[in-house]
Amino acid sequence: MSITVELKAQLIKDYATKEGDTGSPEVQVAILSSRIATLTEHFKGHKKDNHSRRGLLMMVAQRRKLLDYLKSRDEARYNTLIQRLGLRR
Repeated sequence: MSITVELKAQLIKDYATKEGDTGSPEVQVAILSSRIATLTEHFKGHKKDNHSRRGLLMMVAQRRKLLDYLKSRDEARYNTLIQRLGLRR
């Protein structure tokens, strides 16, 4: 249910704002989005897995907080990020 090391490294490389950047909101949101997509696929076959569902809801809330933070700081970066990730909001 977690993402692979290679996928995480690729996401960091793609969304980093500078070399060695792993903590920017863009990178954190990209990693969370990947984990959310993985868990969403997991729930298609495991409908009664409520313990993991709680983790999914916590990840969605964390991603929302990061996106709200980014929107309040720099709306252009926010708009670019949601376009790149294909998020609805």
